[in-house]
Amino acid sequence: MSVTALVDLLAAPPALPVTSGLDELQAAVRASGTAVLQSPPGSGKTTLVPPSLAVALGGRVVVTQPRRIAARAGARRLAGLLGEPVGRTAGFSVRGDRQAGPGTLVEFVTAGTLLRRLQRDPELPGVSAVVLDEIHERQVDGDLLLAVLTEVRAALREDLVVVAMSATLEADRVAGLLGAGTSVVTVPGALHPVSTVWCPGPRTAPRLTPSGTSREFLGHVTDVLGRALQEQSGDVLVFLPGAREVDDVVRRARSAWAGVDVLPLHGRLPGAEQDRALRPTENRRVVVSTAVAESSLTVPGVRVVVDAGLAREPRTDHHRGLAGLVTCSVSQAAAEQRAGRAGRQGPGTVYRCWSAAEHAGLARHPRPEILTADLTGPMLELALWGAPGGRGLDLLDPPPPAAAAAARAVLGELGALSSDGTVTARGRAIAAVGTDPRLARALLDGAETVGPRVAAETVALLATDGGPSDVDLAAALRRQRSAPGRGSAWRREADRWERVVAPSSRVAPSSRVARDDRAATSSGMPVMSLDLAVGTVTALAHPDRIARRRPGTDRYLMAGGAGARLAGGALAGSEWLAVADATRSPGQPDAVVRSAVPIDEATAREAGARLVETVEDVAWRDGRLVSRRVVRLGAIELSAEPLSRPPSDLVAAAVRQGLRAEGLDLVPWPPAAVSLRRRLAFLHAALGEPWPDVSDEALEECVPAWLGPDLDGVRTGRDLRRLDTTTALRRLLPWPEAARLDVLAPERVTVPTGSALRVDYSDPARPVLAVRVQEVFGWQGAPALAGGRVPLVLELLSPARRTAAVTADLAGFWRTGYPQVRAELRGRYPKHPWPEDPASAGATTRTKGASRG
Repeated sequence: MSVTALVDLLAAPPALPVTSGLDELQAAVRASGTAVLQSPPGSGKTTLVPPSLAVALGGRVVVTQPRRIAARAGARRLAGLLGEPVGRTAGFSVRGDRQAGPGTLVEFVTAGTLLRRLQRDPELPGVSAVVLDEIHERQVDGDLLLAVLTEVRAALREDLVVVAMSATLEADRVAGLLGAGTSVVTVPGALHPVSTVWCPGPRTAPRLTPSGTSREFLGHVTDVLGRALQEQSGDVLVFLPGAREVDDVVRRARSAWAGVDVLPLHGRLPGAEQDRALRPTENRRVVVSTAVAESSLTVPGVRVVVDAGLAREPRTDHHRGLAGLVTCSVSQAAAEQRAGRAGRQGPGTVYRCWSAAEHAGLARHPRPEILTADLTGPMLELALWGAPGGRGLDLLDPPPPAAAAAARAVLGELGALSSDGTVTARGRAIAAVGTDPRLARALLDGAETVGPRVAAETVALLATDGGPSDVDLAAALRRQRSAPGRGSAWRREADRWERVVAPSSRVAPSSRVARDDRAATSSGMPVMSLDLAVGTVTALAHPDRIARRRPGTDRYLMAGGAGARLAGGALAGSEWLAVADATRSPGQPDAVVRSAVPIDEATAREAGARLVETVEDVAWRDGRLVSRRVVRLGAIELSAEPLSRPPSDLVAAAVRQGLRAEGLDLVPWPPAAVSLRRRLAFLHAALGEPWPDVSDEALEECVPAWLGPDLDGVRTGRDLRRLDTTTALRRLLPWPEAARLDVLAPERVTVPTGSALRVDYSDPARPVLAVRVQEVFGWQGAPALAGGRVPLVLELLSPARRTAAVTADLAGFWRTGYPQVRAELRGRYPKHPWPEDPASAGATTRTKGASRG
């Protein structure tokens, strides 16, 4: 009966462009078992390709969608064409909701749902084909699923048909990954022309501020919507980045225009309200949506698009432990996708809330999610699949090493992965929950601590698309509890999570959680307030976001090391917070806390137990060595006590820190040490290794090698100034070469008079000996240093010890330079000898009179 319904549909299909390519697609999959279908939005891919494959293959076809709302909408659309209820021939399975049975031939699912199904049974029994729809969105689950299905076909199910579909796709690249022989089937679309109206906002309405989308810009979007309603006919689809912005513009629009149905569309809404936005009404409609309507969803009647030009994209700051969605400008490809929604049923118009010049500067395509998102969940999926980090899988883009390492560290802290990267029993339990590993951990551990119901309610709130809407998370939970009706999306999610941790029956809240939020006791045990229970579960989910107020400020330090501040006045003054959501804008020093709940130190220690450690903290601060034994929760200091005998390696590291910060003048430099350092610098420049580098940078780096043995007992700058740096530098001398130090770089050189004069090594490339002219009479040349490699420069002085000449070639000087020096100085210093032939004269330190005497 189900097959008959599909055959009848395909015998008289809707007038959709994709029908012209169905025969070619079927031929492609018969030839190789794989195909790539490329066709513009609105061509009918999602509606007609799965039924055609189900009829051709005679089995169930599973269709993946990037979002739950799209999966439900796809099933309802096909069921409506078949004239059947959802769940018979066409059905769907998404997290927490399934309408499909044994006779279902086309099943719409999210990529994550199918990925978990493959983890349970990689052979996908009863499934003839998998259609990967909207794969151009490059969500992480979609990328993983494509790679996993490729491996399944190669190793287990050669007969499994895999088709990738998209409007804008790197078709050849995907076809190459699917395997040799994969054909690319291109079906032209029938999009109507869409004209563009540029509507940049005034300077007083910046699109983005450090706190997110500005209210002024949302007012501008509302004004553009009003203009579109006046200038155009047909329903209007408005694109905004998130649920908060959608609700804001819906409120403004409803108060401004009577007789127009203004409907929100985003992932937080219950399914019934989402369906309502997708159905025509008697009045003109304005559907205000997030990116869920950008692709894979059909919003009938739309002839006008108003695009704010913003999107939510995942971003992860691995250094600060912050992961979440940030608001940014859309790509050119996404903007074209949105504009195309106005041209599905006839000529349309897109009003873009930015300028043509700004459009030219947008990125051409969105970045693949695997390159920007938090990868904790995907890394667990890969480990479960037996491909840790993606090893051995053909991924369109490999996970960035830093993001993969950060994800593995988190999974290790959760106890989900062992040290060798394999999945533990706890990791399998976390994965079986079917949500982000952090939330799964919070649900499992929170149920034992605060009871299944409160844990489930809190996790349902944390798992809401876009995060909780209240800064005070406990207040958000109370509001959800008091909302009328039992059918809200949050309540259904809470019920489902509760069944996960208490499958036998509905379990009453823990006796330790006070329902009326008042402090109480029960059987002598303290009762936990609702705020503290919510905080406990939140902290279990995100221990790295446990935050403590910095003393004397309204700023916070999170356990992950990030600074933070509250978005508003709510929760101000709280000493400890469990942060549910925090975002950090580029260029901002602190993250903004979007949602949190107060906790106490005991809860912070318990929930963040894996982050609590005792460390020996030895550092150079304010001119002295500070040695402490510190108990920390991540970056948060809990307590400290003096450390009487700090380890020598930590002392050396702290001194190195001090020398870097304050310079080598922290240690004494007597003349002997200065002389030795300069001689070593000369030999390093002239001969290189093994003669050591004794520059400031090098000495700061190798503190243990030269100062280390002397640092025991050093506590202050005064202690450092008592060190013997001459002896310390001698520790750097290379052996056995050190025995030749005085030969290669003599401290003094003996001149013909017998005087041993000091060599100046201030310039390592040019050692200089200052000597009076009379003392080198009869000398043909000074000795070369560094084994004859570097000439010794003579600074020849007058009797008054003023420089008369500088030369490295004394024999040449006697011939050419000396006559002029003699002519200039003989009259000025008549008592000193000035022989005509200095090369054969005797050296002297005496005047003429003294010589005769």
